[in-house]
Amino acid sequence: MSTQAVDEAPAVPSSVVDRVVVRRAERVSPSFVRVWLGGDALADFGTQGPMLDQRIKLIFPGVAGTLPHLDPAADWYAAWLALPDAERGSMRTYTPRDVVGDGVARQVVVDVVVHEHGPSGPGNAWALAAAPGAEAIVIGPRRDAEWGGIEFAPGDAERVLVVGDETAVPAAYGILRDLPADARGCVLLEVPTSADVLDDLRGPEGVDVEWLPRDGAERGARLWAATLRRLGEDDWRQAPPQVADDEVEDLVWDTPEVAHTPEAGPYSGLYAWIAGEAKVVTGLRRHLVRDLGVDRSQVAFMGYWREGVAMKG
Repeated sequence: MSTQAVDEAPAVPSSVVDRVVVRRAERVSPSFVRVWLGGDALADFGTQGPMLDQRIKLIFPGVAGTLPHLDPAADWYAAWLALPDAERGSMRTYTPRDVVGDGVARQVVVDVVVHEHGPSGPGNAWALAAAPGAEAIVIGPRRDAEWGGIEFAPGDAERVLVVGDETAVPAAYGILRDLPADARGCVLLEVPTSADVLDDLRGPEGVDVEWLPRDGAERGARLWAATLRRLGEDDWRQAPPQVADDEVEDLVWDTPEVAHTPEAGPYSGLYAWIAGEAKVVTGLRRHLVRDLGVDRSQVAFMGYWREGVAMKG
């Protein structure tokens, strides 16, 4: 009896990796450009549960003005790295503000932090010029596959403390949207100016949102004071500690898989999620864990960016 090899069904890629096009772009404040990205591949985009602070990657056209072709079924990252600089483009990480629509009409909504003075990175330049028809490549989760990229994991915490700067605002939006109705806590967001306060950022009734415009103040100072004040600490009026360059690792990122909160003490039931500029989040997390005695498993902290350093990927 002869045998014949049975063709195996092709493996379903774990990621959505495809071109998307700007359907709409809007300057919603001095520091935020909101873009609606569409494309047929987004019909499969999504997560198996709440999106929360789900991360994605966008690749912008390189100096040649073109986007590479990347195969989602292969090692797209290795293929991308192997490309010549002019063809590779630039990759940056974002948290979608929202996902709207269904099927091929699905769109991923991304708020990009922008500025018009000083050095301009690829994400800033692309967002400032974004108009319907502009293209990028999205790398994100496929609804029927495990992908990772969600760090908000409060476990059995009774109250949440979400702390972030302007780069964490989209993640805060997703967290607030997906929190259970009986959640308690607060969200503290430091943004460059009063005009950057987005009045549609709301969550459950028991979670308070406090905006902290810098309006010329030192970066992180208002975030530091508000965090300590919310924790009931008497030293909240003191200036935040200075974190030196050599005290910050290349990757400022430490997130417990599941928070385990102590049953007693002033911080029992607390889960803190801190994201933003690397030095700011390092100083906050250090104070909570080393000085106040908050358990490390109660604090997720992420350096989304570092002032003066061009982030890659």
